[in-house]
Amino acid sequence: MDTQQTRQGIFYALGAYFIWGIAPAYFKLVKQVPPSEIMTHRVIWSALFMVLLISLSRSWVQAKLVLRQPKKVLLLAVTAFTIGGNWLLFIWAVNNQHMLEASLGYFINPLINVVFGMLFLRERFRRLQWLAVLLATVGVLVQLWRFGSLPLIALGLALSFAFYGLIRKKIAVDAQSGMLIETFWLLPLAAIYLFGIADSATSHLSANTLSLNLMLVAAGIITTIPLMLFAAACSRLRLSTVGFFQYLGPTLMFLLAVLFYGERMTSDKLVTFGFIWLALLIFIGDAVLFSYRARARSVK
Repeated sequence: MDTQQTRQGIFYALGAYFIWGIAPAYFKLVKQVPPSEIMTHRVIWSALFMVLLISLSRSWVQAKLVLRQPKKVLLLAVTAFTIGGNWLLFIWAVNNQHMLEASLGYFINPLINVVFGMLFLRERFRRLQWLAVLLATVGVLVQLWRFGSLPLIALGLALSFAFYGLIRKKIAVDAQSGMLIETFWLLPLAAIYLFGIADSATSHLSANTLSLNLMLVAAGIITTIPLMLFAAACSRLRLSTVGFFQYLGPTLMFLLAVLFYGERMTSDKLVTFGFIWLALLIFIGDAVLFSYRARARSVK
């Protein structure tokens, strides 16, 4: 890939992961709303926001080209329900005092991206990458053996988001068209649930305060912008490289959980986090070393 595309991909990835890192603070502000309702608001307002964005950027031609390709449209249905499940699990975790485990999931995700890159995209594993993945696996297994539990929230978030990134990279659809079609796959279910099934203190918009409704509308922007940035980064960078930038998101999330929301680092989390962080240090060291050697060879 040329230098300009790589540079653009880096900026897109940084923007996406920074927004995702601070997103839990937003969901805490609307924690009185059930996670399923927040999820439906994310879908509905994201769909409307995407229609507005594509209209303003005059990108309907690209969207129509994608819609004429049934295989890509069906694959976007898969990515839509994959990311929808990821959204719902994440919102539930944040608003039920599981932000630390959510951050663990996004620390694990870059390592899963590397595995998926090898299995599905023929990206080669280096020795230190093998070691990093092995250490992460050991961390999860130690928690299972020593404490009798699996970090199910973390694994669910990590695997669902890795599958989403993999499929979006394979589809090779531009960020705006892909996001539009994904949200429209989810829109009917979201509308039926919010306006026909949900019955809570916040499900009737006319009974809510203006500030709460504005916060729920903002869910569309908070959802759409980082996903578009992420999709744009995936189309310009190797999947394993995109994963490298994800450390920013869970780090911010971890700091929010411990410093601002009072979540405790229990012994089982400490063991698993320790192995994951060691794995990530090795992974980062390998990436830096590989980049240095590549530059050295190019100079020669």
